[in-house]
Amino acid sequence: MDNMTDMTTVNRASVTLANWRETPFSRWSFQNVRELVPTSEISCGAERPEEALPSREFLAQEIATGLDGISTIDAFLKYAHTDAFLLMKHGKIVGEYYAPHADVNAKHLVFSISKSLTAILSGMLEEEGLIDPEKPVLAYLPEAKGSAYEDCRYRDVLDMRVSLDFEETYLDRNGPFARYRRAMLWNPVEPGFEVETLASFLMTLKKADRPHGGGHSYLSPNADLLGVVIERVTGRRYGELLSELLWKPMGARNHAYVTVDSIGTARSAGGVCLTARDLARVGELIRTGGAADGKQIMPKAWISDMLTNGDPEAWKAANSTTMPNGRYRSQWYQTGEPDGAYCAIGIHGQWLYVDPENEAVIVKLSSQPNPLDDELKQDNLAFFRTLCRLAL
Repeated sequence: MDNMTDMTTVNRASVTLANWRETPFSRWSFQNVRELVPTSEISCGAERPEEALPSREFLAQEIATGLDGISTIDAFLKYAHTDAFLLMKHGKIVGEYYAPHADVNAKHLVFSISKSLTAILSGMLEEEGLIDPEKPVLAYLPEAKGSAYEDCRYRDVLDMRVSLDFEETYLDRNGPFARYRRAMLWNPVEPGFEVETLASFLMTLKKADRPHGGGHSYLSPNADLLGVVIERVTGRRYGELLSELLWKPMGARNHAYVTVDSIGTARSAGGVCLTARDLARVGELIRTGGAADGKQIMPKAWISDMLTNGDPEAWKAANSTTMPNGRYRSQWYQTGEPDGAYCAIGIHGQWLYVDPENEAVIVKLSSQPNPLDDELKQDNLAFFRTLCRLAL
């Protein structure tokens, strides 16, 4: 158990809060987060363990990737640091892959795909009349007075159009982003630094020198604020709500969980851990209109709004090279492609990709060394489009 370069083994004692998001430790830690950070369960009721489908023929299939020496599905998945992958067509899994260190029932950290799940929960509460996106954040969190959130709408938060003096620097070890990660208990406590709660940290953030409601500005604290509002207006914990409103009704087969801070506040922007198949069930539920077993689970109005709205000019202001014709609405990405594909994305290579034209859902969970890697992001999108168009 000492060879840290072997993907199938890990010396547990070598994995710490200081290195758990780095390669090679992440191959283990992304599927064992609750050994490192406090968590709260998202129950599916009774777990029903699943078995992976044999996928040898699928994985051996040759495809055009545009990458030298990579001409099969299997080769691309290995190139792209994949831990778990599945392709669903017309509601059925037609291809699946798990790396030697992964498993069909492993709960994998999905990072910012958590934001998209949080937005679903917010949409459900909007349907119940508990949240109005046009209201100011101050209506839900009076303590936001004096912070960046004092004069913005809840809709600005949902669409990442808040003016926030903050930088999303994932490799930052000493600045404001590191302080943010200490507050969520994702980084070790440094000597001389106070341990804040996630909510108290959010209330210290200041407004940038621009108005709210302008260009798209992707900043994770916004989605953590959504979680704080959700818990405040319901008086319930995030994990309990997600279990009751989504996980159990949609028929999840495995419990999920979410990381929490020192007082139990959920890391709603990036802390959800779940299985690839259950994440695919979320994508399929949206693709088919939000109903399961004859019961409407996700509000149709929320799905329609997420799919059709989002200001393309606000998105262009972000100068995205990944989806230049895209949009962003309620923590989901619209690719702007003719096939109408939309997706949820997390750093280190986490994807939930839905292609409505080809009735396809793709899940890719990874331990990609570079948190962002825009070039690999483009490779992934091209790979997804190719797979969705295959006749399987």
